[in-house]
Amino acid sequence: MKTQKVGRWVASIVVVVALAVAAVLGVRLWQQHSGEYAVVGENLTEFPAIDKTSLSADQSRLIGVLQREFKDPGAGTKYAEGREEPWCADFVSWAMREAGLPLANPNSGSWRIPGVYTLQEYYERTGRFTGLSRYPPRTGDVLLYSDRSPFTQHTNIVLAYDNGVVTTIGGNEFDDVRISRFVLADVPGVVGLGRLHS
Repeated sequence: MKTQKVGRWVASIVVVVALAVAAVLGVRLWQQHSGEYAVVGENLTEFPAIDKTSLSADQSRLIGVLQREFKDPGAGTKYAEGREEPWCADFVSWAMREAGLPLANPNSGSWRIPGVYTLQEYYERTGRFTGLSRYPPRTGDVLLYSDRSPFTQHTNIVLAYDNGVVTTIGGNEFDDVRISRFVLADVPGVVGLGRLHS
């Protein structure tokens, strides 16, 4: 009899813990779908003010493209030539082409580079890939992340960098075009940067 009471008590505790975990996961899922959740740092709901007077013509054109896409983003297939696939690198490729700065896929020669590793290969072949220790991110540079990062294997574009805090815009972040602001040094798995300019 005593054993049955203990068993019921333990079962009750397990049910309460399971409900608490489910509630936490439910809130997290709601946040993700409500647009409040960020992979790291904070999710910005407005395009940040960027002083274009200090930017090059290439940077200014790219910012204009990114601002329009943030205001009225397309589905992932828009950036991936109609293909259904993870589209973060497609978004980077598309934005660069729209700004008159087309990339060149090292395997096909196409403007579209659909994979993060291939995007890194492109920047390495053009002599524009660098680690963060030698070069601070600048507007228009492309951040590349490994599977170890909170983003997993991913890429996005630097909008601004100030005192270690980076603001990025990326495609396929919760299947949307999103802006994040975070302390770059706090994010593991950053592979490096593809520089906009040589």
